[in-house]
Amino acid sequence: MPAPASDARHRPIAVFDSGVGGLTVLQELLVALPQEDFIYFGDTARFPYGGRATAELERFGLEIAEHLIELGAKLLVVACNSATAAALPALERRVGAAAETVHVLGVVEPESALAVEASRSGRIGLLATPATVTSGAYERAVALLDPAAELVSVGCPDLAPLIQGGLPFNERVLNTVRGYCEPLRAAGVDTVILGCTHYPLAGPMLRRMLGRDVALITSGAAITQRVEHSLTRHGLLNDRDGEGDYRFLCTGDVEAFGALGARFLQMPLGEVARVRLAELPAGLTA
Repeated sequence: MPAPASDARHRPIAVFDSGVGGLTVLQELLVALPQEDFIYFGDTARFPYGGRATAELERFGLEIAEHLIELGAKLLVVACNSATAAALPALERRVGAAAETVHVLGVVEPESALAVEASRSGRIGLLATPATVTSGAYERAVALLDPAAELVSVGCPDLAPLIQGGLPFNERVLNTVRGYCEPLRAAGVDTVILGCTHYPLAGPMLRRMLGRDVALITSGAAITQRVEHSLTRHGLLNDRDGEGDYRFLCTGDVEAFGALGARFLQMPLGEVARVRLAELPAGLTA
């Protein structure tokens, strides 16, 4: 494969999610690849994704991908687990056809691979949105990696909205999280996939309730190596010496995004721009 033009290396990596949860993925990428530029897109006006139909999530993903390609992205990271489970095949087909130099990575397979590697017993738990659980994407990915592994999946309809809303640490939240953990404790899992980018913010509660010997697998840790590998393989690693830039786009309230986003990213966000997505171009229909 011929090396890309030098300016292709300097194009940004785009990360998108249904809300601010994907900032837990961006945080890992900023640390691992400090020389890269990043664009983060949060579809906060249509949050949450967890209860939506597959066809709707495909359409959302294709709309966002088209916008990010127009902004010059060299790599698309689908940080949202629900969007990955529902829309990744459509994104790979259509984005690849529309922009040959843009590659797409999702979080389901990398997380599944880390979980299979980490599990000592082969009993793996999954906490995810109902849409992600219903898709069966993690079941297929785990079975492909280890047919003998057992995946215990728990749909968590309330957890991402609670975290997106600021996660008040009260008895209701504790009881909600405890209820989601109980089937995993009963099944004796030794590894749990956090199948939503919001869930690492509840990490301390989850560790306490699941037990200190249970490994938690997060999207950010899982996807970082895949991003670096993809950039290296396609000759797209940025060759600058200093730190890159990062900027933020959302479809909803920019002030709310900025306030909650700084907590997730644990870095200053600066200005957040609001985006109103145009109609999906005919060439990118699913």
